[in-house]
Amino acid sequence: MRGKTLPVAIIGFVLLVAAGGSAHHSFSAEFDIEKPITLQGILTELEWVNPHGWLHMDVVGPDGEVVNWAVEMGNPTALLRRGLRRSDFPPGIEFVVEGYEAKDGTPTANGITITFPDGRNFFAGSSGTGGPEPGQRR
Repeated sequence: MRGKTLPVAIIGFVLLVAAGGSAHHSFSAEFDIEKPITLQGILTELEWVNPHGWLHMDVVGPDGEVVNWAVEMGNPTALLRRGLRRSDFPPGIEFVVEGYEAKDGTPTANGITITFPDGRNFFAGSSGTGGPEPGQRR
């Protein structure tokens, strides 16, 4: 019986690692560093979940059409460490998000900063761009 336990444990571990690895993605797999975007809109939904939080916001486009954007943020623990709380996002609040558009052309973005009406500005990035931080050398 003991001889069968180790192989079963190894298989279980490998399956857990594989499942976790496929659930996450890199910035460059989904978002385009060449397409920075600034979105100003009204919060319609907040998903305070792992592995990434999501903001859903209605944004009025240049043509007057309202588009609901999904904005990926960091995980809730990282957001809490940066000073953001779930209570900072009441339904209907208007805010500005700077980030990068999705490669697939859907109204999806990776949020880098969030600016609230009272002027508070937070880093909300989930995975980053992979590039150097502002002011750093390449």
